[in-house]
Amino acid sequence: MTTAPALERDVPIGALALECGVTLPEVVQRISIYGEPRSDGSNVVLVLHALTGSSRVLDWWGGLAGPGKLFDTNALAIVGVNALGGCYGSTGPASSAPDGAPYGPRFPLVSVVDIVRAQRAALGKLGITRFAAVAGGSLGGMQALEWALQAPEAIDRAFIIGAYDYFAAMGIALNAVAREAIRIAGDRTAGIELARKIAMLTYKSEALFAERYGRKFNRKGGDPTKNPGDKFDVEGYLDYQGAIFSARMDPEAYLALTRAMDLHDTRDRVLAPKLPALTFVGISSDWLFLPAYVRTAARRFASAGADSVYLELESNHGHDAFLAEPEALEVLMRPRLRELYAGVQLSAAR
Repeated sequence: MTTAPALERDVPIGALALECGVTLPEVVQRISIYGEPRSDGSNVVLVLHALTGSSRVLDWWGGLAGPGKLFDTNALAIVGVNALGGCYGSTGPASSAPDGAPYGPRFPLVSVVDIVRAQRAALGKLGITRFAAVAGGSLGGMQALEWALQAPEAIDRAFIIGAYDYFAAMGIALNAVAREAIRIAGDRTAGIELARKIAMLTYKSEALFAERYGRKFNRKGGDPTKNPGDKFDVEGYLDYQGAIFSARMDPEAYLALTRAMDLHDTRDRVLAPKLPALTFVGISSDWLFLPAYVRTAARRFASAGADSVYLELESNHGHDAFLAEPEALEVLMRPRLRELYAGVQLSAAR
């Protein structure tokens, strides 16, 4: 079940100069808003999506955002923006280039810095310039941190979930293999399905696979001990994930956004004198974004004087835990939102 946003619109921001040196003309950002943002920003929460998400936050994070949830739409205005380079409304590889044809593989290199600059420009055109919080997981967590660094004066707190201040070599390597699967497959559908299968292995944990699938045969039938074409259940799971993914994800957008993840590195940035409160959340079984790296990032910002804390979500779901276990994540994060809700109530009473 999906919940339609109160407002959804495409916001043109004109030309955008990218970090790679290319200027992207006529950039559009797809924005979804649930609820009514207050002019002082006291009730506004910007939620940034991961690799395959969209601006429709409640469609993919309905366990954490919505009526009565951690980000409660009865009290808060939830704002989502489809990332630059994506395929759900914002300018990306499927968009028309100046010659009228889709950009496709000609789409320029974009970074998380570029993605956030585009978001800031679009939201500014809507008059949304202050935020009680920004939050996101994975690529969304990278964006949340980038928001805190680009616009610290505009944000009260940032939640960086399953992400840290750069992307390590193993993550870059895994993304590279997935992109290569798309490029060499010959058939774009087969390529994106294989890329998704590779990615799913990085999103889950060995413990979860052992518990859920073990050595069971495919639930659709067959016996892999007798017939080479028959499969184990975990193989059937990967087939299913690949098939549903290829129906909704543009391969070129996948290439663009995984490369943006690779480029993420904030460690040499000059920090503002005062940063928003930062909450880094690591996931105990995450081997794509190792919790030790998330903890180190939290400590680095704390040593620079920021209100920066590390929390750890205990889960065997691997990296996907921030999507798969919203109730546990809510318990972990809620104490860091008490002041936000107190401020919302105070603002409403004025």
